Amino acid sequence: MVAAQLLAFAFLVGVTVCGLSGTLLELLASRPLRFGEPFLSRQKPLRSLAATALAGPLMLANDALFAFRASRISIAGLASSAVIAAAWALATGVVVLDVAAWALLG
Repeated sequence: MVAAQLLAFAFLVGVTVCGLSGTLLELLASRPLRFGEPFLSRQKPLRSLAATALAGPLMLANDALFAFRASRISIAGLASSAVIAAAWALATGVVVLDVAAWALLG
């Protein structure tokens, strides 16, 4: 039971971090979040890596929704993108919690 609670907490932390960082990026760029300019660029790879690491699940979800609405992917493609985004958010939450524990406990 404790393991399930820890996984749920890590997932919620990941969703929160992704949501906050994605919203901040959208506010700064005044454009929807996606895998492309201005969020990702070849000229600034570190900024692109940081944006993808923090807001990547939302980028994936937005791109999948746009593709689904344009009939470029099926419902199975949309569902698989949702599963990947959820797993990515969980991984982000685990990393954020690990960094926070390391910073607090030394």
